Amino acid sequence: MSELYKAIASRQSTFPDQFMDKEITQDVLERLLAVANYAPSHKKTFPWRFVVFTGEHKIRLGQFLAETYQKITPQEKFSEFKHNKIAQKATQSGAVLAICMQRDPKERVPEWEEVAATAMAVQNIWLHLDALGLGGYWSTPILKDYFKDFVHLPAGQQCLGFFYLGYKTGESESSKKNLLALNEYVTFSPERS
Repeated sequence: MSELYKAIASRQSTFPDQFMDKEITQDVLERLLAVANYAPSHKKTFPWRFVVFTGEHKIRLGQFLAETYQKITPQEKFSEFKHNKIAQKATQSGAVLAICMQRDPKERVPEWEEVAATAMAVQNIWLHLDALGLGGYWSTPILKDYFKDFVHLPAGQQCLGFFYLGYKTGESESSKKNLLALNEYVTFSPERS
């Protein structure tokens, strides 16, 4: 198997409780984020944007998200466990990336294409994690819609979620993935009905 195939096949989510208590340096973050720029982008709109949180900033982000969860959740649905977990995820991470998408001001392509391009940029980052000894995962809570209350986002930019990053505590167990059989998601030369 090619190295690329191995990287794709072994890609997995690593959660904050599986991270070492270790910050990620700016140099490592820059090397990680550089691969995002190789994602395809129709009309070269390059819509991906990332806001990087480390140190106290990531702790404040976690507190903001936890407080927002408490504000927007009806009392009968509120979970103290979930509230604490939201804050802990940021604290346990070496860094948190806010994944944002900048809409092309000229709207030369449909919005979904720019969301897809941003997702491909994130996939590039995800595939590069292992090479740097990192793990991570993309979380898309409803709280992302309130991110603009924490950080100013330029016009046309929206938050698509948060990517929690950290140095893995060791080799992750390769998780057995439930994969679809090829014939469940591919049709070769379909006949017309």
